[in-house]
Amino acid sequence: MSGHSKWHNIQGRKGAQDKKRGKIFQKLSRNLYQAAKAGDPDPANNPDLRLVISKAHAQNMPKRNIKRAIDKATGAGGLHFEQITYEGYGPGGTAIMILVLTDNKNRTAAAIRSAFKHHGGSLGTSGSVSYLFDRKGLIVINRKGLDASEDSVLMDALDAGADDMKTYKDRFVITTAPNALKKAKDTLQKKYDLDTAEVKMVPKTVTTVPDDKVDQYKGLIDELDSNDDVQDIYEAAKLPDNVK
Repeated sequence: MSGHSKWHNIQGRKGAQDKKRGKIFQKLSRNLYQAAKAGDPDPANNPDLRLVISKAHAQNMPKRNIKRAIDKATGAGGLHFEQITYEGYGPGGTAIMILVLTDNKNRTAAAIRSAFKHHGGSLGTSGSVSYLFDRKGLIVINRKGLDASEDSVLMDALDAGADDMKTYKDRFVITTAPNALKKAKDTLQKKYDLDTAEVKMVPKTVTTVPDDKVDQYKGLIDELDSNDDVQDIYEAAKLPDNVK
């Protein structure tokens, strides 16, 4: 019995590690796509793409995954991907937006609709929840190993054109106008390690998920997050304080 338990625990840890690595690769794939789409797909001529490729290598992302993400942006190999945003209501009426990148929108739409249905939510129409979000540039600076003080980072962010900055234990989160993101990113990445620099949908307010809907809500987000076509999930919701 103890041997079985040990095997089960090891498998459980491995599964969690694989899931975490998959999420990291998914995020890197999105960043590779965006960098290649916005500039030259040749990293020699695209410093933003070079930076993301360097981070992908540091995370041991397979070369084939890197190439596929760039191919998505260029249409190489007959690949043609469409970017679509879905809007819906999660359990308890929580607002959710999902950004997908797909080569088969019928397949993806069916999967997104099914996920909402499985977990007590419903897929909405265009504009049904987007008014609850603001489109903003978002830059995240890692604090690990960073000697700079909060005040100095804030001054640098403001000088780069940022609108605001929030401080957390492990990171600084800087917001900009969407059209000011590139300048701020180009300025700040000369001095800091940027974890994220992209346009996001930021909720104006958040709704706490009802206690009796927490499991349904977490199940919905997990199912959406596990879909390879899903690039981003924006939530105008938060879990109760007593739930981790």
